[in-house]
Amino acid sequence: MRREEMNSRERFHATFQYGQPDRVFLMSQWLFSDTRTRWLREGMPTDQHFSTYFGFDRMERIPLSIGYRDVLNGVWPLPATKVVEQTAHWQIIENELGGRYKTWTDREIGMNQWLRFPVRDRESWAEFKKWLDPTQRSRYPEYWEDLKRRYQHRDYPLGIDAGSFYGWIREWVGMENLAVWYYDCPDLVHEIVDYVADFVLKVIDRALNEIPDIDYAAIWEDMAMKTAALISPQLFREFHMEPLKRVTKVLHEYGIDIIMLDSDGNLDELIPLWLEADVNLIIPLEVAAGCDAVHYRQQFGTELRLLGNIDKRVLRDGCTKQDIEEEVMSKADLISAGGYSPMIDHAVPPDVPYENFQHYMSLIHELCTLT
Repeated sequence: MRREEMNSRERFHATFQYGQPDRVFLMSQWLFSDTRTRWLREGMPTDQHFSTYFGFDRMERIPLSIGYRDVLNGVWPLPATKVVEQTAHWQIIENELGGRYKTWTDREIGMNQWLRFPVRDRESWAEFKKWLDPTQRSRYPEYWEDLKRRYQHRDYPLGIDAGSFYGWIREWVGMENLAVWYYDCPDLVHEIVDYVADFVLKVIDRALNEIPDIDYAAIWEDMAMKTAALISPQLFREFHMEPLKRVTKVLHEYGIDIIMLDSDGNLDELIPLWLEADVNLIIPLEVAAGCDAVHYRQQFGTELRLLGNIDKRVLRDGCTKQDIEEEVMSKADLISAGGYSPMIDHAVPPDVPYENFQHYMSLIHELCTLT
């Protein structure tokens, strides 16, 4: 007998709190715009919304000006920029904070390359944090009261951004510079991480108090590469653990039990640290980096929730339906056990044909519809 149909909010909690969902909650798939262009050319309907067409669940975040945005996370308003050099393929851009970076104009896929970071020493940090004013009024939407009324009767999960305790700082300072600063100027690193935690708590305080029953919090880190973390467990404990725990403690006090963290790369050493800090849902679990959701469930049990871990590489040009089926079926037991939602393990690249994605989604809906 099929279970009674749920709305997206009910389904979200039933999936990640090990309840009895009518089907597994499905977060909308990330994809590059070049991928969308290809799929439209190959037959994807032009007259339907992507998420609705593929049966993804609605999921929103409170639109505060706090989170991941272009090249300067947390900074608001954005500083003025100017192009200082340009070719047919790239631009070099400088902002009024003194940061300078190279961005590509001839392709979508490719990260900005920092040439000079905006935070270079204690003096530049003092100037930079002026742009991290948590009381800046436009961090909240202009029609905030109207949003609050709309959220009262929502039938979808609503989240709140809860900052970044390594990733933002790495973007401001530079990965190599931050690695050296842990040893050369540890007091400055402590000051910056503590400031971030205070900043986040001050920005989100109004939303926590004025919107009841927020469903999840979201943290962005990107603190690992293909084979390992960008920081040792020892340094994480020394510099990042307590500020992160200060924020998760407040989130729990407001009844937010699902704290989701987005990090690329190999997460083997980081997951135990995040669990200790009360982060309990990890995304996107990149297979190419060695992330294995089945192994993580065996290792960490039901305390850890998982989202992602479907290898994007098995959907690309030249792969067969059998390749896709084997990858999806490798997660079948996880899907039925709960606390896990399948998703391609990052944005779908443009070498994935529409036909393969269609086949993947048909398998996912079949597996995720529980009886």
